[in-house]
Amino acid sequence: MNITIIGTGYVGLVTGTCFAEFGHHVICVDKDQKKIEQLLAGKVPIYEPGLEALVAKNFQEDRLQFTTELGPAVSGADAIFMAVGTPSSRRGDGYADLTYVYEAAREIAPHLQGYTIIVDKSTVPVGTARQVKRIIAEANPNADFDVASNPEFLREGAAINDFMRPNRIVLGVDSERAQKILKMVYDPLYRRDTPAVITDIETAELIKYAANAFLAIKISFINEMALLCDALGADAVTLASGIGMDNRIGNKFLHPGPGYGGSCFPKDTVALMRIAQEAGQNLRIVEAAVEVNSAQKAKMVKKIRDAMGGSEAGKTIAVLGLTFKPETDDMRESPAVTILPALMEKGAIIRAHDPQGMEEARKLLPKKGITYVENCYEACEGADAVILMTEWNQYRALDLDRLAQIMREKVFVDLRNVYRPQTLRDKGFSYTGVGRS
Repeated sequence: MNITIIGTGYVGLVTGTCFAEFGHHVICVDKDQKKIEQLLAGKVPIYEPGLEALVAKNFQEDRLQFTTELGPAVSGADAIFMAVGTPSSRRGDGYADLTYVYEAAREIAPHLQGYTIIVDKSTVPVGTARQVKRIIAEANPNADFDVASNPEFLREGAAINDFMRPNRIVLGVDSERAQKILKMVYDPLYRRDTPAVITDIETAELIKYAANAFLAIKISFINEMALLCDALGADAVTLASGIGMDNRIGNKFLHPGPGYGGSCFPKDTVALMRIAQEAGQNLRIVEAAVEVNSAQKAKMVKKIRDAMGGSEAGKTIAVLGLTFKPETDDMRESPAVTILPALMEKGAIIRAHDPQGMEEARKLLPKKGITYVENCYEACEGADAVILMTEWNQYRALDLDRLAQIMREKVFVDLRNVYRPQTLRDKGFSYTGVGRS
């Protein structure tokens, strides 16, 4: 099939590349000339394990193309997937900004030829697909098309596997023709008996928000329990294991830490709250999760300060990990973006290392008071404390004897509970974890 992807950001590029790997002919369109030139030169503008090789393979085999020319890409398409950004509104009210979605719909409309299905791949509020349909119909009354919702469930760092071996496919359609086309698009997954949820458009749009909100609630819950463990002298890691063995609960997303971040959970939970409020409902559990997450980051600042004897002024802190999770270069809403400036304001000197995130960190963190280094041990040399902020694999087996020799003070703050407390204490470190008194 001929598939066009509008937008070559994280979702668009992964989706287009994986569709090409399925055997479809895919054209990825983006207005950003520089980004398209990068892709044509074989350079992937985002870090995602395995993506660069897969892009190169399908580009060389002529199944994957990149262009800034919208018209030809749209006119020859059987299905058009809109994967443009839906950031939080600049008004600061938490609503999703649908400017790019509606702009894409207007630009697609005049180029449609023959029956085409337009698919919302971006995370959008309930009712967006209906609006897209109205916009296209007004701009091109003769167009023969349907609009569908097909939300993505891609984890950064594991996106290719998530696309190729998903837990489920969600298809929101209101015509048999649209359903038939989308089943053909996803035929390789149907052949593997991948579960499919075929529903109305509104339910499909809501499923993505509900899924992200539920996971955010689990994270906030275990973080609150970790704080209770700190107060009572219990161990949050063992607690999480104990409740996670119950198959009604499950062990995923029960890892105490500094709070969730990234491109999805922070904006999607707030957007869902606004959707509910417009419908005359209050999602009090979601509201509590958002509040807990915000407070968790502030409490991590105090935890670090307490570990350093009550003051970080004039002290050097080695920070290992800056991205919101490992295996990505994404710094959006990362705990580091909240925690580090608060420490720097009180006079801390930061030496930071991250395998992939330092370029993005330079754009988001204050310029003064922080130095980026290319080696984690270089970050720790002469430091008064080390903060393990992101659980990259290379930080899981640090040479603790070496750290003990090169650090000025042996303070280890493990915000991801990677290490056993006693292991650090046996090496002479003062250890602080999350919920591990």
